Amino acid sequence: MVPDHLGGKQQADGATLACVYALAMTMIPAALVLKGMPMAITPGMAIGLVMGVLWFCAQLVTTLGVAKGRNAARTALFLFACSQLATYGYATYGYLPPDELAAADRTLITLLAVISVGIAACDGVRGLARIDRLLKTMVAGATFMAVVGILQFMAGLDLTQYLMPPGLRPNGEMSYVLERSNFRRPAGTAGHPIEFGVVCAMAVPLALHYALRGMDHGGPHRRWWLCLAILAVASMQSLSRSAVLALAIAAIFIIPAMTPKRRVRALLGILLFVGAMRVVVPGLVGTLYSLFTSISVDPSAESRRRAVERAGSEIAEHLVLGRGMGTYLPEKYGWLDNQYLGTLVQNGVVGLVLLIFLYLAGMYCAFRARLASKDPRVRDLGVTIAACIAVPGISSATFDLIGFAVATGYTFLLVGVAGALWRTVQEQPGGVPPLLGEPLQRGRRPQRHPHRRSAPHRTEVSA
Repeated sequence: MVPDHLGGKQQADGATLACVYALAMTMIPAALVLKGMPMAITPGMAIGLVMGVLWFCAQLVTTLGVAKGRNAARTALFLFACSQLATYGYATYGYLPPDELAAADRTLITLLAVISVGIAACDGVRGLARIDRLLKTMVAGATFMAVVGILQFMAGLDLTQYLMPPGLRPNGEMSYVLERSNFRRPAGTAGHPIEFGVVCAMAVPLALHYALRGMDHGGPHRRWWLCLAILAVASMQSLSRSAVLALAIAAIFIIPAMTPKRRVRALLGILLFVGAMRVVVPGLVGTLYSLFTSISVDPSAESRRRAVERAGSEIAEHLVLGRGMGTYLPEKYGWLDNQYLGTLVQNGVVGLVLLIFLYLAGMYCAFRARLASKDPRVRDLGVTIAACIAVPGISSATFDLIGFAVATGYTFLLVGVAGALWRTVQEQPGGVPPLLGEPLQRGRRPQRHPHRRSAPHRTEVSA
């Protein structure tokens, strides 16, 4: 690989594969799978599995520039993979109905694919320039999906009907536009409007970061402002409580890290954006507001409350390793709409702890890079990635994240990027300063009777 500072042509590397993965996840409709396969495998899943094989091969040699050694994000991904294998072995040791066994097989392969993407990104994306390239590609892919969703919402035009690459087939019904409160509820190229809104909200901090970086350090910034506007509008048009919550989470992380003057501008920008949405799409803001005020009588909220009761007996019966990831079929047992509850049911306490650890490890790497680096670009990028990971981390309590391929793929990819950013900072010249600084020297204990030791000194001087 030719270093960036030499001006040579950049060869394909881990960032290249990750960019292809991000575009495949967002530009190809989620309902399309590969033809001629006995299992429903999406193009993104296939790319993830290839990335895992290539990562494993690259770890066997030392000449391909792939990072090695421990990393918090890499460790969290590895432990999460171990929990999935343990749960699968526990679930398939006894009898499983054919439909649950097929779902467990596909879920295991899906999770191994996204875990491979995260580990490959953590070890294979080297340097700030390649991290930027990957994150910008993720913003571009999410913006394309947002444009498709906006056209679905505003004009009822569904471009997914024309996004049919050769070699793919629909897996079930291709329906990407639902309805809520007399509004079209778009899904873009995602599998559901909730996933669509959350993925757009995950990309909002990245678009804002590159827009502000272009203004502060030079470079293009108008294109990123345009992406930011498209992503924010699409998040609102998803008519999803999870998307609104995701935007709020991103703001809570990003705004306090700004300078006081920019903080005020950001708050004013949010107010202007909400006001513009009220004017451009009458009734949209009121509908979103009513989703929260009427939550006590909302059918979906009532379904989530009943889900806790349904899951209680399953949790008690399979507390440690769960009943098996993917074996709790919503059509058969009822919807949970809560990834943490679903993980506790299907992966047990072990899987739930390691899922939370996965989110925390990604945020730790991002914040550790911010604290250890003096480069303002790296510092801003650290808090931005942490905000992006916090979006699915908290939104997992409001919808079943792992049941949606695009949201899951972006989440694991961001965790891997956080690990890659921390590796980049660790490799900077001069090393990494300690997290807590140098320990303070303990002061000497004051003497109880100082006059007893000072008397000989006075005598000696007088002599």
